[in-house]
This record gives sequence, structure tokens and C-alpha cells, in this order.
Amino acid sequence: MTIRNTAEKIKRLEVQGARNVAIAAIEAVEALAEETKAKSKKELLRELSEAKAVLFASRETEPLMRNAVRWITSQVERSGKDKVEELTKVVSSVSQQFLKNLEDSKEKIAQIGAKRIKNDSVVLTHCHSSSVTHLLKEAKRDGKSFEVICTETRPFFQGRLTAKEMSELGVKTTLIVDSAARFFMNQVDLVIIGADAITSQGNVINKIGTSMIALVAHEARTPFYVVSELLKFDPATMYGDYERIEERSTKEIWEEPPKNLIIRNPAFDVTRRDFIHGIICEEGIISPHSIIEVIHRKYPWVFG
Repeated sequence: MTIRNTAEKIKRLEVQGARNVAIAAIEAVEALAEETKAKSKKELLRELSEAKAVLFASRETEPLMRNAVRWITSQVERSGKDKVEELTKVVSSVSQQFLKNLEDSKEKIAQIGAKRIKNDSVVLTHCHSSSVTHLLKEAKRDGKSFEVICTETRPFFQGRLTAKEMSELGVKTTLIVDSAARFFMNQVDLVIIGADAITSQGNVINKIGTSMIALVAHEARTPFYVVSELLKFDPATMYGDYERIEERSTKEIWEEPPKNLIIRNPAFDVTRRDFIHGIICEEGIISPHSIIEVIHRKYPWVFG
């Protein structure tokens, strides 16, 4: 039940942000193992496989969550233990270690990225990313004085979450409509956005509108940075698959539209690597062109 409840919350966007989605899925898998009625390793693995399918179906563009669940399942499969009680402990220990690694990565990313923010900088961001806001909070803790411009991010206005956090932090914050990004770009020193997925080509999938902002930043010669854990890399894109772009309900845009009106509501878009100044990750600030090399070095198990 925990798995299905978590999947529904992810579908309804009650859980937002790739990191938070991954954490919710990990905790749900851990709860499943604690509550399991499985009598054998085979039965537990079947339960984990079913849970994986349900969680994966909840959101198409969530490789961090998929990589986390894959890792936990693989560790149970490879474990030399056969008793369910022992395997439950394996799930718990592996889950806790993954969560700790995520938290460590978040801190490293914030420390690295905060150095790119100088006094009196103006930073533009799009949507809401806990990694981005943590980076900005780190810059504030370092004593930096800077401004933030947040897009409202239609249709769910996640940019308001960023604006609220920054305002409460005491940072001068301006909220703008998405289509005003070009109007303000010449006042901006750098753009910092999060990511939902990174492809084998180094392209980034993020909230719809991100690629438009990247194009505007490129035209204005404004550095455009992506803040992301490396485990948002999608290994399926190595083998020819495209990262799927989720299309959500049209009611999010217009509840009662005119008859016969076509409405499209893609949740994400693809930003080409050519427009990305650098990916701020736990290994430093890397070129999107080098993503496969860095993943091979840091997380070789992803390709298994």
C-alpha cells in the first residue's frame, strides 16, 4: 500500500523535485521490506520488482528515482543472504547509505556552486529545485550579497516556492512571468537551474521553459549552469532510447476550455548541451560533453 500511495503522490505532484521523488521512493521501498510477508528471497525479489514497476510508472522523467530503486534491488539480488529477515536489513542499510550519499552530494554541490556567485550578482532561476535553493543558501551563508529573479513557472507556479524561500532568507527577490525572461536577461549575471534528467549526449531535461531560457541566455551571452547530482543520468539513453517527456492533464492549463480546442501540456523540455556553460555536480563543474566519462568513473554500476 505504501508503494502505491507514494506513486500516487508522485503522479499528483504532491511530491515535487527529482531529489524529493527519489527520497520518497527509497523510503517506500524500505517500508515495503519492513512490512513484507515474503517467505523467501525469491518472493521478496518479486515484491521489489513489482514495486519498481509501480514507482517507475508514476513519473516518466525521473532517472534519479529509477537509479536509486535499481541500486537497492540489485544489492538484494547480489546479497549472499537468503533469509528474509537478513534481506530486510540489507534493504534498510543500502537505502540509508544511498540517502546519506545523496545528502553528501547535495552539500558538495552547494559548496562548489556557491563559489560561482559573486557579491552583487543577479541570478535567474526557473521552477523549483532543492539543489538550486540549497546552493543559494550556501552563498548567503558565505556572506555573499546577491539578487535572485524567479520565473513563476506555469502551470503550477513552482517558481513561487523558490521566491518564497529566497525572500524568507533575506535575499532580494523578484518574481516574473515566464515570458519576461528575455526582458530581464541583460540584467542577469548567471542562470542556475536544476535538472530532472541528463542524457548520454549531455543534454538536460528539466521543467518546460528551461530550453527557452537557455536560448535567451545564450543570445545574451549569460552563463547558464545546471545543478544536478550525477545520478540523474539516464543510462537508457546510451542504448538509443530517448528520455520520455511527460505530458500532463490539459486541465492544469484550462479546466473548461472551448469545445474542439487542442491543448498540449508537456511537463519538461530538452536543453542542448551547447547552451550549457557547465554542470555543477558532486565531482565539480564539468562540461556536459564529458558526462559519460565522469559517470563511468564515479558510478560504473549504473551501466550494469
